[in-house]
This record gives sequence, structure tokens and C-alpha cells, in this order.
Amino acid sequence: MLARALALAGGLAGAAGFSQFPEFSQQYVQRLGGAVDELGRFVAEFDADAAEVGLTRAAALADLGQGSAIGAQRAESMADVIVRYQRLSADLATLRDAGPFTRAYRMRSFADAEIAEAAWEEFKPAVPLTMAGGIFAGAGFLAGLAVIGGALALLRAPFRRRRARAA
Repeated sequence: MLARALALAGGLAGAAGFSQFPEFSQQYVQRLGGAVDELGRFVAEFDADAAEVGLTRAAALADLGQGSAIGAQRAESMADVIVRYQRLSADLATLRDAGPFTRAYRMRSFADAEIAEAAWEEFKPAVPLTMAGGIFAGAGFLAGLAVIGGALALLRAPFRRRRARAA
């Protein structure tokens, strides 16, 4: 009886947790879009400045890096901004039009810790009233049942062997 109650509690906890994924993923994508927009503005301004003096992006970074120590540091940080912009733009392209199930399949696109942390700080759990939320809740319920049921079975296994030997 206790095992069933624990398994049910695990299932309900899994349902509650998994059902939040569609909303969290939506908030992550919104923050990701804002980050891409802002980084894109910085990259576009850098490219415009480079073009104004007749340089490509790569040539402008190299030129900036050959100056003073602060210039070299600025070139390195700008190169990092460009790489991050490209990575986040690719993630946004992958996630923007994807539904919640495709987003779950492409979890590796939720790789930016800074954006995930910011989305998590503002995230407010809600009761999912969508089909996707219901399906995620069902999957979470089954996963919770499986985890708790498996853990209880492992805990009971040594006692079953003793009973079998005694009989």
C-alpha cells in the first residue's frame, strides 16, 4: 500500500514537472530572441564601422587586435560576441517555429546557461491547459511512476531473495 502511494506521488510529481516544459521552452525562446536581436545590433554596428573604413569583419578584428592592449582585448571580446551571436541565431532558427515536442527533441538548442538561468528566474509554474501540456504531464506521470517503482523494486530485491531462500 505504501509503495503504491509513493509511486503515485512520484507520478504526480513527474506530471507536474514535465507539464511545465512547454511554457518554459516558450519563455526561453522569447529571451533567446531578445538576446539575438541585441547581439545582432552590436555585430551590425561593428560591421558598419569596419565597412566605413574599407575593412571586412575579419580584417577589422585583426586590425583592432594589433593596436594597444585594450584594443587586443576589445578585438577578443568582439570576436566572442560574434561567435555567440552566430550560435544563438542558429539555436533560435531551430527553436522559433518548433512546437513543444520538437523543442523537447532538440533540447541541445537550450544550451545557453545565461538565457536559461534568466528564463528560470522569471518562470512561474502554471496549470497546463493545452494538449501539449497534457501530453507532457502524462509522460511525466509515467516517468515518475517508473522511477519510484524502479527504486522501490531495487530496495525490496534483497528481501525477496531472503524469503525465497527461507522457503
